[in-house]
Amino acid sequence: MFVSKALGVNEENHLTIGGMDCVELAKEYGTPLYVFDENEIRGNMRIYADNLKKHYGDNGLILYASKAFCCKKMYKIAKEEGLGIDVVSGGELYTAVSSGFPTEKIYFHGNNKTKDELILALNSGVGRIVVDNSFELNMLNDLAGEMGKKADILFRIKPGVDAHTHDFIKTGQIDSKFGVALENGEATEIIEEATKLSNVNLVGFHCHIGSQIFDLEPFLSTAEVMMGFIKEVKEKFGITISELNLGGGFGVRYVESDDPISYDKYMEAVSRKIHELSKKHNLPLPKILMEPGRSIVASAGITLYTVGNIKEIKDVRTYLSVDGGMGDNPRYILYNAEYDFEIANKAGDKKSETVTVAGKCCESGDLLGENVPLQKAQPGDILAVLTTGAYNYSMASNYNRIPKPAAIFVKDGTSKVVIKRETYADIMKNDA
Repeated sequence: MFVSKALGVNEENHLTIGGMDCVELAKEYGTPLYVFDENEIRGNMRIYADNLKKHYGDNGLILYASKAFCCKKMYKIAKEEGLGIDVVSGGELYTAVSSGFPTEKIYFHGNNKTKDELILALNSGVGRIVVDNSFELNMLNDLAGEMGKKADILFRIKPGVDAHTHDFIKTGQIDSKFGVALENGEATEIIEEATKLSNVNLVGFHCHIGSQIFDLEPFLSTAEVMMGFIKEVKEKFGITISELNLGGGFGVRYVESDDPISYDKYMEAVSRKIHELSKKHNLPLPKILMEPGRSIVASAGITLYTVGNIKEIKDVRTYLSVDGGMGDNPRYILYNAEYDFEIANKAGDKKSETVTVAGKCCESGDLLGENVPLQKAQPGDILAVLTTGAYNYSMASNYNRIPKPAAIFVKDGTSKVVIKRETYADIMKNDA
């Protein structure tokens, strides 16, 4: 049983994605290769958009968290599906603007935006700038004044909620590089500071407690904390907060043992809590924004590799080496992230072997998985790593000067390159 509904096995015993033969895709485009099923991406976007509309009417917007996977094609799809986007750098913003994405639906995040990035955001006319700290607030106010503009802002708030996830991807606790905390009064102080500035307009709050969260309770607790703070701000400053961005972090199934909340159930439960608290605190219902990223693209993507050397160390382990590794997927070395693996040309066969999948980088830690159940493999086989649509291409590097793979989208029996494979010349082009 595959973790993604986009995958299957055809009559030739080959793995398929979106109905297309992965072995043939590897032959046509080469490996390593990122492959995405466009229909699954669109379907995941629609689950969120339809449920948001169901629970909040027109008073909501789904923002695709583009750090999960960013390219012009993704922004075009988000535009066609009626979503907004969350960008966290000048590069993501530039790509979005270049793709023709409507800038009023862009929310610009980041804990240390540079002057040049804020100027780009103001010149581009982004809808909201999510301000992280006092230094940024004052720099933005000064720049907006110099440019004759007024910036609509949200403050990033740390709600102090434990997300029950990996320490590296927790973001909502007080000890985080992101945002301002409630516990020590930082959030109240920065709001008071903003009331004295003339070139920013506070319209809302943003919070994000972490990523790959499987529990519902942290999201409900966050909604309660944030609605309580909105009430406090209205009473103390007379400011009615009109937007509440609840962030993302919704878990996805990487392996069979993962048990994420279905997104419709999550949205129903949080909506019930928001409506209840709005009534309890005598507050107008704020516009609700959410930022799914991983849960839109992760399951829609796989990575294909060609198997090379298979090294059996007697009484120790078997290393199965592939033509990629930590350069195109650093998540194992960063988070000990788990994946399902398949030999794409033997996808229906029983997994009779246990191997360690090794990359080609000159680094002992360059692994994609240890103690991996796998079909009997031979050099030249095509290895598929599943659920790699999020944070694989985004985090890819040129370590050892290895070119980054191509990315293709499949849809309705066709395939198309959306990011070209890098060449050695591409890697050298900025050398002086």
